[in-house]
Amino acid sequence: MLSIFKSATVRFPIAEILHTDMHAHILPGIDDGADNVETSIALIRGLRTLGYKRFIATPHIISDLHPNTKETIESAFHQLKQALLAEQMDVDIDYAAEYMMDEMFEGLMEKGPLLKLADDYVLVETMFMAEPPNLSTVLFDMQTAGYKPVVAHPERYHFVFNKPAKAERMKDRGALLQINALSLTGYYGKHEKHTAIQLLEAGLVDFIGTDIHHERHLKVLTNFVIDRKVADLLEKTAFKNKSLKTVLNE
Repeated sequence: MLSIFKSATVRFPIAEILHTDMHAHILPGIDDGADNVETSIALIRGLRTLGYKRFIATPHIISDLHPNTKETIESAFHQLKQALLAEQMDVDIDYAAEYMMDEMFEGLMEKGPLLKLADDYVLVETMFMAEPPNLSTVLFDMQTAGYKPVVAHPERYHFVFNKPAKAERMKDRGALLQINALSLTGYYGKHEKHTAIQLLEAGLVDFIGTDIHHERHLKVLTNFVIDRKVADLLEKTAFKNKSLKTVLNE
């Protein structure tokens, strides 16, 4: 399965163990991901070549930066679907969102419903530098409202660097954790890579997403070279990506 180099690295076919990419910025023109339909199709085509079979598009919802709504996301999704049909590409694709847990988020919960990945899972993120003082409260409130929070890329949060107990506390509060595949290559930096490996070693990771935004990400994913010990961890871990069932966010 693995192409082993003389060094302690391997080229690892991560798509084969994940099947579904549940964190991808592939809808055209509505956040900092694909800026047009042509880029969306190029990213999807590239990911399919790597072995991904299904996609859940998760555009940002950030109140002061990407104030998307169900309507803007649905519109971009249908635009992409029409373009895929025109290209005669039969792609298994759904949409949800990546919600920033900012000052507007609890209001969005109250208005509801939130866009779900599947099975009541909702993808959420927080700011990178400091832990929000109300993080535990928001995670609790999500579950009270009937949602299962999936915290995106905790390995990129500075308050989690070398502190896996911070991530474990999120799990204790009922959250599931999703790391980025790119973190395992060192793409974002050494701290992100080290923390991602720590979370894997601790058995805290439930999902892996590409978090793909552009073709630079695709290039690294195409040449997905990681430490051999990380490849061993990936093969031994049962991620939940494949188990996600289709949810119509209607």
